[in-house]
Amino acid sequence: QVQLVESGGGLVQDGGSLRLSCAASGSIFRFRAMNWYRQAPGKLRALVASITSGGDTNYVDSVKGRFTISRDNAKNTVYLQMNSLKPEDTAVYYCNLPDGAYNYWGQGTQVTVSS
Repeated sequence: QVQLVESGGGLVQDGGSLRLSCAASGSIFRFRAMNWYRQAPGKLRALVASITSGGDTNYVDSVKGRFTISRDNAKNTVYLQMNSLKPEDTAVYYCNLPDGAYNYWGQGTQVTVSS
């Protein structure tokens, strides 16, 4: 069983920065890719960034150059550094650990960017 706990969300002004953290329990973290998703009001949950177990990263076009995903396997934690935030980044952010046919999700953390 894996538990994911996100932290680091909050209210920030347009152009500001936040760093989200997602701490995972269990021993499989270092062997699995990790993802950050977000869900804005009235919209579907969407993938934002991914990192493989080896550290390769991918981003949705809208956050490239502004967001950075990273992981610390010693701490079982994945991070999302978000710079140059825009009002359209406002959403609940979720970390995700896919494990075969099952997906583990955190509880989500709210990010609000004011204009």
